[in-house]
Amino acid sequence: MAPELSAFEARRRANVANNTKLLKETAEIGAKMKRAAAPPPRVSAPKRRKVAAEPTPRTRVMPTRQSRRLAGGDASEGIKVEDIPIEIKDREPKRTRIGGDMALSSLQVDGNRWSDSDALASFRQGAQPGVRTFSNDDIKEEEESDEKLASLRKDMSDLGIYEGWLPNDIKITPERVYALTFHPIQDKPLVLAGDKKGTLGIFDASQPPPEYDEDDEDAKIPLPKVAAFELHTRTISSIKAPMFDHNSVFTSSYDSSIRCLDLPTQVSSQLWQPDDDGTDLGISCIDVSAEAKDIILFSTLDGSVGRIDRRAKGKTDIWGLTDNKIGGFSMHPLEPHLLATASLDRTLKIWDLRMIKGKGDDAHPTLLGEHTSRLSVSHASWSRGGRLATSSYDDTVKLYDMSEASKWKAGHQIKESAMEPVHSIRHNNQTGRWVTILKPQWQINPADGVEKFAIANMNRFVDIFDSNGKQLAQLEGEGITAVPAVAEFHPRHNWVAGGTGSGKLCLWM
Repeated sequence: MAPELSAFEARRRANVANNTKLLKETAEIGAKMKRAAAPPPRVSAPKRRKVAAEPTPRTRVMPTRQSRRLAGGDASEGIKVEDIPIEIKDREPKRTRIGGDMALSSLQVDGNRWSDSDALASFRQGAQPGVRTFSNDDIKEEEESDEKLASLRKDMSDLGIYEGWLPNDIKITPERVYALTFHPIQDKPLVLAGDKKGTLGIFDASQPPPEYDEDDEDAKIPLPKVAAFELHTRTISSIKAPMFDHNSVFTSSYDSSIRCLDLPTQVSSQLWQPDDDGTDLGISCIDVSAEAKDIILFSTLDGSVGRIDRRAKGKTDIWGLTDNKIGGFSMHPLEPHLLATASLDRTLKIWDLRMIKGKGDDAHPTLLGEHTSRLSVSHASWSRGGRLATSSYDDTVKLYDMSEASKWKAGHQIKESAMEPVHSIRHNNQTGRWVTILKPQWQINPADGVEKFAIANMNRFVDIFDSNGKQLAQLEGEGITAVPAVAEFHPRHNWVAGGTGSGKLCLWM
C-alpha cells in the first residue's frame, strides 16, 4: 500500500502536473503563431551606389537626472512637461480619513481572496535567507549546566509551523503587513493584521483544514477564509486587542485617526482624530494597559505623545517630546504612568506621566532617564517584570533592567549607570525599504511564567529570547518565502505569528 501523501506533497505534485501541462500548451501555441507569422521569401534588390551621409550630432533620448541648481538654472522654476519625453500619468488622489462610526459590512474587500465576516465568528542587506543564526550545537555546554534553560529551549523549539495551509496560501491582508496581534481569546488562535493601505485582516486558525481529492492532479486546494475590512485610509501602524475587553480592537493609522472595532456588532467607532481635518499627525503606535483601562496613549511621526481619557469624553493631552519621529513606545504593564519611547533621535527615554511640567504648548511629562544608541531606536517594549527591550539600526537588541520601577516615586531620576543596557544582543535590523521595521514584542502574560519576546530575523526566521538575553528558539518552517517581519506572541499561549511584506501570515503553534 502506497504511503499517504501529505497536503504539501499533494499540492507540490499537483503544481508540477499543472506546470507541465501549461508549458506543453504554450509550446504548441507558439509553434502555430511562428508558422502563421513566417515572412515571405526575400527578393534581392538591385545594388545601389553608397553615398556618404552627413554626420549627425549625437542626442540623448532621456535626460540625465540633475537638479536645476546644478544645471545653472533657477531652482524655483517649475519643470516643463515638454522637458520629459515620457507619458505623464495622473497621480493617485490622496485618500482622506473617514470620520465617525461605520459598519464593517459596507467596507468588505471585494473578490474571492477574502471571505465575508463569517471568519469573525469562527533590504535585505546582510540577509542570508534560510541560513540559521542559532544552532543547538552552539549551546550544548550551556544547557548542561542549566536544566531549566534546556527545558525552555526544547519547549519553544518544538513549536511547529501551522499545518492547515502553507504560509503562502494565508494572505491575511492585500498589502504589506505593518501591525499584527493575537486576539486574547484562549480557545483558538485568532490573528489580526493591518497593512499599508488601511485594511484589517482577521484569520481564524481553528477553521477546518481544506478538503480535496488528493488523487486528482488538477484539484485545487481551497484557500482559507480570511475577513478583510478597510478601517483606515492609510497605513495601520498599531493594533491592540486588550485582555480586559475581548470585544474591542483598537487600531491607529498614519491617517491621524484612532478607531475602536466592536467585534460583536462589527461597527468601527472613531475614538480620536485631530480637530482640524487638515492636520496630519501620523500615529506611529498606541498602547493600553489593564491597570488603566480607560487611558489610551499614542505617539506620532512628528515626535509627540498623546493621552486620551475615555472617561472624560475623549479628553486628549498632547505633548511634544522630541523633534524626531517616535517609532514605538510602551507603557509599563503594571505601572502605566511610566512610559518608554524609542525615537529617530537615537534615544530611549523614560517618562513619568504623574508629573507634567510646563504649561500650554510647553507642557510635557517628567523625563526620568535616557540612553543614546549609535543609530536610531525603532521600538521600546516593556515586560511585566520591568525589562525593557529595544531594537536599533545599530544592529542590536538591547535589554534594560527596570525591575525596581514599582518603587520609584513621582519624578524619580534614574542614575546614568542604571540606564545602560544589561544585555546587548547582535541582531541584523537592516530592513531597508521593502521590509517592515523589526520590533521586539514581549508576551504579555505567559501561562508558563517565563518572560520572553519575539523579533523577526532577516534570514526568514523568528527569534525568541528570554529576559536574560538567552535565545530560546529560532522558528522556521516549510513554505516561508519572505521575512515574517512583524512578529508577536499570543498573550498567554506559546503561539507566535509573523506577517510578511506581501501580506502573508506565518503561524507557529
